[in-house]
Amino acid sequence: MSKRVEMLEKLVATGKADAFALYALAMEYRNADRADDALRTFEQLRVANPEYLAMYLMAGQLVESMGNAASARIWLEAGIALATKQGNAKAKSELVAALEACS
Repeated sequence: MSKRVEMLEKLVATGKADAFALYALAMEYRNADRADDALRTFEQLRVANPEYLAMYLMAGQLVESMGNAASARIWLEAGIALATKQGNAKAKSELVAALEACS
């Protein structure tokens, strides 16, 4: 296990992790081909901070790569709604493109 994952896991375990720490841990898991751990962490982040926009694209792509297009669309559609609410056109366009490419 990488030192970065170990450090982030310890931080998250304290219950004092901010949204970025959870997102970073999910991404580290994703990059280490630990899809189930990454998804679990994205779900934890969504409960703790549903306004953290970046997670929706990454989680949607992850879930699609796991073979669950229906769940991926749920993540991506939620991200599109949030990006619209936040007025973030760039994120919205990335989410829309990912949704259109979702099989």
